[in-house]
Amino acid sequence: MARPRQHAPDALHAQVMNVCDEWLAEKPVHGLSLRALAREVGCAPSTLLKLYGSFNNLLQNVNVETLAGLQHTITSLAEDAPEPWLRSLAHAYWHFAEQDCYRWQLLFDYPLAQEGELDQRQGALIEALFTQVESALKKYQPTLDDLEARRLGRTLWGSVHGLVQLGLNERLGYWQGQQLKVDELLDQLVSTVLSGLRHRGPAA
Repeated sequence: MARPRQHAPDALHAQVMNVCDEWLAEKPVHGLSLRALAREVGCAPSTLLKLYGSFNNLLQNVNVETLAGLQHTITSLAEDAPEPWLRSLAHAYWHFAEQDCYRWQLLFDYPLAQEGELDQRQGALIEALFTQVESALKKYQPTLDDLEARRLGRTLWGSVHGLVQLGLNERLGYWQGQQLKVDELLDQLVSTVLSGLRHRGPAA
């Protein structure tokens, strides 16, 4: 019987991520298995377990790539004034979720890593997103202190995420026979939050 093909860890990891990319471009992760991945890359399932430790860890590596892609999208946005930048970021998040819905869903269908290098990498990427949102809010309203900016940044982004989730599930409702548009609701959300900040009194 022919021996399984041998793979260097980096090359095998790249192959596995590529197969996951192709799968998630068309189908949700729930139909993907370790055995199917191993078959696609030409190795035994035990080889993947040796490389990743578990199927969940393998999927967490996919999530790291997704978060890195989101971070790249953020850094590629034009360095604009806070309001247009926040609008662009909200729209970029929606368009990513809409175009890569299965990859986006994987971020929330499986718990993030809880320890080790994967946890650190995921945590750093998520924190970088929030830090940039907080910085934009503080630039817009300099009277915000660090704690207020941290809370408001997460409140704003949680609201953006909620609209995106409802939009993907077509649960935002209708007005005069037309489905409400996520892009328009995101604009209204950002406008409302920033309007409140604009009229905020001086810090105590």
